[in-house]
Amino acid sequence: MRKAKVLFKNEEAGILIQHNDGSFTFRYHDEWIANNDKQSISLTLHKTEKEFHSKYLFPFFFNMLPEGSNKEVVCKFNRIDQDDHFGLLMTAAKNDSIGAVRIIKLES
Repeated sequence: MRKAKVLFKNEEAGILIQHNDGSFTFRYHDEWIANNDKQSISLTLHKTEKEFHSKYLFPFFFNMLPEGSNKEVVCKFNRIDQDDHFGLLMTAAKNDSIGAVRIIKLES
């Protein structure tokens, strides 16, 4: 299992988990849900107490990944398999992301 915190405007909004079977879970922190001033990170991942589950990396996060030659360079430089979308997400969206969302790896 691998985990990453999801930051929105540099504030921790929730947690993204890749389970050992390759599936994913995203959940907002209770404090984020309770604060009416905090918005959803995405239209497809609306603020709710329930967990979101998917067999694959959620499209919102998948669309944060580099593509083409940029993906090749990032994967080669960081020794990440090109099919390891979660590993690539945690590397590429740590500091260099477009928009307000960043992904930071949590150590197990």
